[in-house]
Amino acid sequence: MNTSPKPTILILTGAGISAESGIDTFRDEGGLWENHPIEEVATPEAFARNPDKVHDFYNLRRAGLPTVEPNAAHLALARLEREYAGEVLIVTQNVDNLHERAGSKNLIHMHGELARALCSYCGARHDWLDDLDVDVPCPACSRAGGMRPDVVWFGEYPYQMERIWDALAACELFVSIGTSGNVYPAAQFVQQAARSGAKTLELNLEATPGTSDFDRSVRGKAGDIVPAWVDEILAG
Repeated sequence: MNTSPKPTILILTGAGISAESGIDTFRDEGGLWENHPIEEVATPEAFARNPDKVHDFYNLRRAGLPTVEPNAAHLALARLEREYAGEVLIVTQNVDNLHERAGSKNLIHMHGELARALCSYCGARHDWLDDLDVDVPCPACSRAGGMRPDVVWFGEYPYQMERIWDALAACELFVSIGTSGNVYPAAQFVQQAARSGAKTLELNLEATPGTSDFDRSVRGKAGDIVPAWVDEILAG
């Protein structure tokens, strides 16, 4: 039973919220995947076949994290979490650390984190900002060759899904921000929330395949429409 004085809010964020900070999106023209087919850099098979190529791809992305900053949308969501009387949970599909750097704390990275490494041998996870390569040993088990980015590759199951499904069943407002609506299981979240009785809102630059599933949709840049929505919520 929800005992919060105000409705619980579950927010899903996607690549669109970070694009305004200068992080390339995957699916747009000129985006990150245009010169990097997913089967070569973002599958377990690719890592087994050519770990050096996979490491080079993610090392470049990891090195770029300090060059970008949270934008107005990230900062507004952190403000919402601090000032809202009810519970706010952010589930992000992004592997960057911009939500944390903006101040968000109640956060799930369902696709993993670029600034973390995972040992394929022992399963240990480590905060990681340096480059990775096949010679780097795991700090936990000392074996080399198994360290990989702690990100969910195509064909792998997203993290903390049981907690996310429970949150979808309990929330009273579901908000999707800057996501294409093409990637499963996240594409199903709006239907799951609606079945549980939640109100649903989409904040996105343009219409998506799932727009018709939302009670309300607002178009515009995340840096403009997310702070405006947060102001609306906090004003009651």
